[in-house]
Amino acid sequence: MTTNPVGWFEIYVQNMQLATSFYEAVLKVKLEPLGPPDGSEDLQMMAFPMQMDVPGAAGSLVKTEGFPSGGNSTLVYFSCEDCGVEAGRVAAAGGKLEREKMSIGEYGFIALAVDTEGNMFGLHSHK
Repeated sequence: MTTNPVGWFEIYVQNMQLATSFYEAVLKVKLEPLGPPDGSEDLQMMAFPMQMDVPGAAGSLVKTEGFPSGGNSTLVYFSCEDCGVEAGRVAAAGGKLEREKMSIGEYGFIALAVDTEGNMFGLHSHK
């Protein structure tokens, strides 16, 4: 394998406006509308900032019929300079901090949080 194992991620939501505001506030990024691949009107997507020429996975929030948010078995970790900073923004943005910043040894630090849609996600940093 010559690439990272994850090439794309999707976080399913029910309230696109609330979820977009949450991730923009916690990660201090601007999400952009992404047209559905088949032109379907019942599919909404908001993409996280992405650069095709650098390592790492890109992804989006997705709202579509039949795919509820929360309770899934996928966990996405967002890379951060210091995950404690982003973890500190979670509650103010409407989410819940599940696990405060903790060491994972030589691999750095993580924090776990739950967004406004009930999806758990991770924050990872090396300091």
